[in-house]
Amino acid sequence: MGYHKRLRIVSGILKDKGSLIKTTLSTKRHKASARRVILRATTHGSSVPPSDHRIAAVIGLGHGSRFTACTCIQAVMDRLHRTKDSSVALKCLYTIHNIINKGSFILKDQLAIYPSSGGRNFLNLSTFRDGSDSETCEMSAWVRWYAGILEQNLMVSRVLGYHLNSPRSKNEVIGFLNSDLLKELDVLVNFADYLGNVPADSLNLQRKSLVHEIVRLVSEDYRSVQRETFVRVTELGARMVSLSWSECTEFLSCIDRFEGCKERIAVLLVNRNRNDDLWGLINETKANLVAAIEKKENEGKMVVVATADNESDKLTRFSQLFRLAPSGRWVEF
Repeated sequence: MGYHKRLRIVSGILKDKGSLIKTTLSTKRHKASARRVILRATTHGSSVPPSDHRIAAVIGLGHGSRFTACTCIQAVMDRLHRTKDSSVALKCLYTIHNIINKGSFILKDQLAIYPSSGGRNFLNLSTFRDGSDSETCEMSAWVRWYAGILEQNLMVSRVLGYHLNSPRSKNEVIGFLNSDLLKELDVLVNFADYLGNVPADSLNLQRKSLVHEIVRLVSEDYRSVQRETFVRVTELGARMVSLSWSECTEFLSCIDRFEGCKERIAVLLVNRNRNDDLWGLINETKANLVAAIEKKENEGKMVVVATADNESDKLTRFSQLFRLAPSGRWVEF
């Protein structure tokens, strides 16, 4: 480890200690307590994920009042947006991910509020960059990608009406409108599409326990996305005869996009979450969709031809009954 890197780590640790002392002296006890919990879970100095008991302490803040939960989310977002350290940023995002997966309804609700409504979940890390050295530059790419994954996760939850890790019955979608199912399928495919944008040039960073643990959590999310996708593809496939031409083409577009993610996701997850049943369903449904679209297009052409022939017959009969007089008016023969 180089001198400058050691100096940076020591400086970060001292900053954390100074921040903890400030929270101890603060007169705003509830806010200071929440901030202390977040600081301890997202310390400088290592690429190790927060320990289970640190995460449990964060989750515990959601079992009190709504004010405490709000203070917790505010503290982790402030920490995330103020830091320039890639490891600290990843730990903040990892903490948020655990809130999404394990947090109480109140904690999740604070994350689910749109920024325009006063919420604090707008991660906005697309320009994050820690240029301390070559490794932190690579870690920065993971920060940007992971933030986007969590935003996609929250978007899926908003559209579906429940969080990805929440168990749901397959029969719940039976009463949904075609348009609702297509909208949900679209947002699920968006998640898979973004997942495939993993920083492929720095996959070697998975040797770090923090990055490895992040990939494990994301892999679990993708397994849930596959489950929800299977349910909606199955239901829409069963309705294929009643789908309109535009609905069929939208359905096919979603399937094509989902197929396009497969190889890119495999680069990250390798043989995890292969789900052969899902891909078998995708291939079968795609073939049926292509045939259904061709059939509907041919039926549409036949209707157009029949309509044109009908209009031509009407014009012929009219010309047999009337003639155009010199005055410019139609008169009977």
